[in-house]
Amino acid sequence: MKMLIVTLMTVVLSMAGFTTASATGGAVPDYAKWGIIAVKETQTKYNVDILDYKHIGRTSLTADQSREQFKLWVRNKEGKEFAVYVNIDFNPSTQQLKKVQFTESDRR
Repeated sequence: MKMLIVTLMTVVLSMAGFTTASATGGAVPDYAKWGIIAVKETQTKYNVDILDYKHIGRTSLTADQSREQFKLWVRNKEGKEFAVYVNIDFNPSTQQLKKVQFTESDRR
């Protein structure tokens, strides 16, 4: 089931990139790579099914560090649903991953 969710998220993100690429002449969303990482890291940390996914946005923290923010709505094996906010810090020049942070919330 985990692999199916990861595959589906990859397809969805790829299609989002394809749609954007068609509309803008070839550009893939900057956040697509980080969105896949957010999904995989959340599944690994929490052992959950991903129900929904939202890209919140990018923030420039310093000249060599940016943050992509995502909200994932998940369901654990006991059936509890909750949100996980994922911050991914990275170097925008080198695309090197620096840090992944998680915050749980029971709010939608």
